Parts: sequence; structure tokens; C-alpha cells
Amino acid sequence: MANPPLKGVIAYPITPFDTVTGEVDLAALSRLTEDLVAAGSHAVAPLGSTGESAYLREDEWDAVCETTLQTVAKRVPTLVGVSHWSTEGTVRRARVAARNGATAIMVLPQVYWQLTEAELERHYAAVAAATDLPLMLYNNPGTSGVDLRPETVVALARKIPNLTMVKESSGDVARFRAIRELSDGALSVYNGNNPVALDAFRSGAVGWCTASPCLVPQWALELYAAATGGDDERADAILAELLPFLQFIVGYGLPRAIKAGLRIQDRGAGYPRTPLLPLPDKETEQLQEMLDRLSAHPLVDSTA
Repeated sequence: MANPPLKGVIAYPITPFDTVTGEVDLAALSRLTEDLVAAGSHAVAPLGSTGESAYLREDEWDAVCETTLQTVAKRVPTLVGVSHWSTEGTVRRARVAARNGATAIMVLPQVYWQLTEAELERHYAAVAAATDLPLMLYNNPGTSGVDLRPETVVALARKIPNLTMVKESSGDVARFRAIRELSDGALSVYNGNNPVALDAFRSGAVGWCTASPCLVPQWALELYAAATGGDDERADAILAELLPFLQFIVGYGLPRAIKAGLRIQDRGAGYPRTPLLPLPDKETEQLQEMLDRLSAHPLVDSTA
């Protein structure tokens, strides 16, 4: 796409829960979303796996969607994850996102039964037809159990006009270029696998969907600026320092790790919702060491 609706660092907010009642804490959500915008995130993407979307009741999902989009107030683009087990549920969420002013919607094939190609096509076509918003197909075999390869993605996009973006989280860097080439540049590609962020930009990704701005926003923004500004040496240096943190938050699960990091930074947002458990003490200490090191590192001014 010549002008994709989203680019740059696309930040995932977590969904905060009250530590006493366990209910969604909308005031904390608004505060944390404001932090992401104020830090300079290029877009905000609520209600993905980091936001524990799968563990929300529908009324909670609607409230998180509305609160996040109202807080952003169109200052930056928004990408709402609308995935649901059923097509009906996904369509309903897509319409809620559109009604609240989302820039675009993102759909992961959240399945119990493995879907045939015909079922996938029908599912995505129905969701795409429910609104006039651009649709991002989200491929994350690690969470969905479904691996949508470039050939399948491009075939779907050819049949669904507003499927214009692909978030690729398999970690296979070759897919960024393959999707662009197979679609003749019609599809914009985004990286959702934190550790390969730099390779993804160098392979043509226009955006990085990441939870890292929740804790270290300037590091993520500086990596993007260096990678897209042609400063290869600085980009390599930034990634070398940031990579252990990126690997950690992915390895221990984004809701666990990000919420532990927010507690460390005295910006508490409760704990993950069961069946998830909080990050254990030993790993929390490791995370604190990483955050302290990044905060003190001269490579990026954390107060900027």
C-alpha cells in the first residue's frame, strides 16, 4: 500500500484489573493508554493477547474498547483486536470497534477446530464486510495454533478488498518480503515478533506491533527511528541492548511480564486474570534488573 493507515511503533496496552474485585479498572486503563500516547507511540492497539482479550466478558470487552479509543481521541491511529471464537462474535466486536472510532481492526483466526481454506475465507470475508474499516490479518501460530503462510494470506487478500494489512508473528523473517512480493506490494506487513524487530524493518515491515512501549517506550521508538533512518550501526547497538528484555517479555508471557514491570515502575495495573498467574518473584527480580539497566543506559535518554 502506498499510504498504509498504520506505521511505526504500534503499542499494545494491557488490560488492568482491580486487585480487590478482579474487575476491569477503566481508570487505570485510561491512564496507561494516555502514557502510551504521551510517550510518542505511533499507534495504539488494544484487545490483543497482551490485553487478555480472550479472558474478558463481552461487556468488559466493549468497555475496554470504548475507554481506550476515547482516551486516544484520534490523536494517533488505533488498531482494535476483534478476534473471537465465532464469526458472529468477531463481527459483533468489529462493529463495536467501528462505532467507537477505530482506525482499523485486527483478526486472528482464534479457533478450536482447525479451519479449512473455505472456512477461513468465509470467516474473514464476513468480518471484513461488517464495517468499512481496513482489516489486518494476524498470523500468530504460537497462540492460535494456525499458521497462515504467505501464499494463503495473499490468496485471501485478493478476495477481500479491505484486507490490506498483515501482522506476521511467526518469527520467520523471510515472510515479510514474501508477502510483499506475492501481493505485488498491495499488502502492508507488520511485525508482531519482538526479537526480530530490526530484521523485520530491514525486510520491508512498515510497523512493529509491540508491548515494549508500556515499559521502555523510548527504546522502541529509537530502534524504529534508527532502523528507518538508515543508521544501521545505531540500530544494531540499540537492539543489542534491548534484545534480552524483548526475549524475556515474550518468553514469560506478555500479560505476566508487562504487569510485573508496571508494578516495578509503581504504575500498578493489577495482575493477570486466571488461569494466568503473576510473574514469579525470581523472574520479577530479573525483570527489574533489566529495566534498571535500560533506564540508566546512555544509549537512550529515558526522560526524553
